[in-house]
Amino acid sequence: MKYDFTSIMDRHGKDSIAVDIPEGGGPVPGAKTKPGFEQIPMWVADMNFPTVPTITQAIIKRAEHPAFGYFSTRDEYYDNIINWQKNRNGVQNLTKACIGYENGVLGGVVSALNILCSKGDNVLVHSPTYIGFTSCIENNGYNIVHSLLKKDENGIWRMDYEDMDKKIKQYNIHAAIFCSPHNPCGRVWERGEIEKAMQVYKDNDVFVVSDEIWSDILINGHKHTPTQLVSDDAMNRTIALYAPSKTFNLAGLVGSYHIIYNSLLRDRMEKESSLSHYNEMNVLSMWALIGAYSPEGEEWVDELKSVLSKNVNYAYDFIKENFKGVSLAKPEGTYMLFLDCAEWCRDHGKTIDELQRTGAEVGVMWQDGRPFHGEYGIRMNLALPFSRVEEAFDRLRRYVF
Repeated sequence: MKYDFTSIMDRHGKDSIAVDIPEGGGPVPGAKTKPGFEQIPMWVADMNFPTVPTITQAIIKRAEHPAFGYFSTRDEYYDNIINWQKNRNGVQNLTKACIGYENGVLGGVVSALNILCSKGDNVLVHSPTYIGFTSCIENNGYNIVHSLLKKDENGIWRMDYEDMDKKIKQYNIHAAIFCSPHNPCGRVWERGEIEKAMQVYKDNDVFVVSDEIWSDILINGHKHTPTQLVSDDAMNRTIALYAPSKTFNLAGLVGSYHIIYNSLLRDRMEKESSLSHYNEMNVLSMWALIGAYSPEGEEWVDELKSVLSKNVNYAYDFIKENFKGVSLAKPEGTYMLFLDCAEWCRDHGKTIDELQRTGAEVGVMWQDGRPFHGEYGIRMNLALPFSRVEEAFDRLRRYVF
């Protein structure tokens, strides 16, 4: 490979909560790793790979000029987003006017709900649910109504369209959060599935906030379909949110963006986002996106997908062969596993807390899945060199399961 996905990067002392875990916090509060076990970061959803060099090059080149005053967004920023969406997602005719800056996807979710709802309104969200949705929706005075995803006979997570329709009518819902690809389940929704969901939303006059931050992280050849592209109606009732942060490990730089085709929604979104006077672009994050959304960035992401596919395939097969009583769906996107350990805990007389703690004691720093609505859930990050994945699962086999 052209890019480095095998070196074990030392992130200690480099502002990473993944490895410099706050005292008393982290993925398994109170758990202490035993002497002799190096911690393997498999919890917070960032990557343990060096990012594509064009990002650091772009930032360094800009930082060499010793002035960082007020600035206007460069045309390259918009041009690179337009080209990226065209090349990666098949988006045609996207214009600069449809693109707007957001400090973060969750901030964009809040701004979108503020223009679509009144405080106290109900919002439809699929469950299992990304913990960030739970906090930002509830903290801003909205109520979450869950429509449960269900596994089919092949263990694939599916939407329950009848339940969605029922909940929308029962709770008088006019806004929904749609996560595509889905976090934490890892589903990459097929076009037909999105079409059915958008038909339910159209029939009930529900506007959609589509979180597509994971749209570049695709496993084993799966393809992402932007929610806005499945119909003219979907294009006009959807606020879509994207970011290079998951794709290129740029969360610490801050910087996301929305795509809105409906001019009424776009004007209201831009007004709402401007009210705090904090939703302003950072000049270095602008250059980071320009460096990321480049031909080299496309090449890097293609290699990344190959690396993550290998990690996912290995982890999935290892769990199925060695951890009886642990069930999971094979992710199609994202680099996260979502384990259901209910049967294992019952068979071994253990609580999910005990299981999680045992893993952390041998340095496998995984994440409690209960805040994501998995009663016996564990969430695992596989975005690290393959040698670390092998080591982690060997420890789990020997000392935990």
